[in-house]
Amino acid sequence: MARDGGTTFEKQVLEASERLSGIAERTPLQRNPRLSAATGTEVWFKREDLQVGRSYKLRGAYNLISQLDEDSRAAGVVCASAGNHAQGFAFACAAHRVAGRVVIPSTTPRQKRERIVALGGEMIDLVVDGDTYDESSAAATRWAEETGATLVPAFDDTRTVAGQATVMAEIVEQLGGEAPDTVVVPVGGGGLLAGTATWLQATHPRTRVIGVEPAGARNVAAALHAGSPVVLDEHGFDRFVDGAAVRKAGAVTYPLIRRSGAELVAVDEGLVCTEMLALYQTDGIIAEPAGALAGAAIRPDGPGLDLVPGERVVVVLSGGNNDVSRYAEVIERSLRFQGLKHYFLVEFPQEPGALRRFLDEVLGPDDDVTRFEYVKKDNRESGPALVGVEIGARDDLEPLLERMARSPLQIEALEPGSPAFRFLV
Repeated sequence: MARDGGTTFEKQVLEASERLSGIAERTPLQRNPRLSAATGTEVWFKREDLQVGRSYKLRGAYNLISQLDEDSRAAGVVCASAGNHAQGFAFACAAHRVAGRVVIPSTTPRQKRERIVALGGEMIDLVVDGDTYDESSAAATRWAEETGATLVPAFDDTRTVAGQATVMAEIVEQLGGEAPDTVVVPVGGGGLLAGTATWLQATHPRTRVIGVEPAGARNVAAALHAGSPVVLDEHGFDRFVDGAAVRKAGAVTYPLIRRSGAELVAVDEGLVCTEMLALYQTDGIIAEPAGALAGAAIRPDGPGLDLVPGERVVVVLSGGNNDVSRYAEVIERSLRFQGLKHYFLVEFPQEPGALRRFLDEVLGPDDDVTRFEYVKKDNRESGPALVGVEIGARDDLEPLLERMARSPLQIEALEPGSPAFRFLV
């Protein structure tokens, strides 16, 4: 896709749309009252969480596999995925009766693994290889080289990118041929952002395109800063937003994003969790972390996008494969992000009534102990306890710390990111 070949890419997207007709769901475009009221704009959700496989990933995988010749189909296909791409890949393999191998990292939730098998059936061989998407990707590439199978990338192929761009083409159709003022999309490897921005640049260049990365996995931002794709350091890399936790931007997607002029922002994983809970509790939408990524960016407590009052903003909501067992961590991260959950090491004297005095003299009326770990290991006069405290409001923290300072107890706050915090919490 050359820079001046916009019409060529438009043709690829049109052909992809035709291949996907009757296969991919024409997912709803729904106005969201909560974020509309919060931002003073008209916010619409493109509900790709209702797509086959609960994400837009089906579009790219199906578009690529549909174009393989008979010899390539006979040799089989292989992909690496954190879960969502694999589901679209599995569906496409079953639809075309092509044998496929799916390589997933060990962190892929059980719910996604089960859906991959359900969608692909006998046509899919599911393999766990690696702890990260990038390690799984390397394993899938080796398999393709050794067997002659066709690699079906999650993002780094022009056929995949064109398939993902059909999301944006569909949005414009649903708006009666008019493009939104702003479109906000989640970013992992950059396939959706590259496709969206390239197609809009050629067809509706006035639309503002914003890609949203998780703060702990900013691979596209790193590539733009370095001038080429680079591998993010494992230290500090956060896999929580597993559907977007990619350590290196694509060789195909990076130049497309760079040339498109699309904006990039990052959102804290705790804010993603806060938006996940709002989607669930207010909107009745079950989203995985990647599904809440784009919506988190336009929240008033987000990075600040300078949206114009009254403008039409479309948010791509993609990723509805959330394991219910993750909600405890989601709530925890959200509370910490909001400044409502804190941890302390409290040195308690080993005598009756010490805990009661802590509760009466240190905690405020709206403070709640949510975790308490203390084991009397010896006959020393005092021993440490790990205490988790949830406060009623962010402003309650300073009074709590002042009461702790006045207390005769030795109390140490555990700071997020510190070695002690990571080890104990």
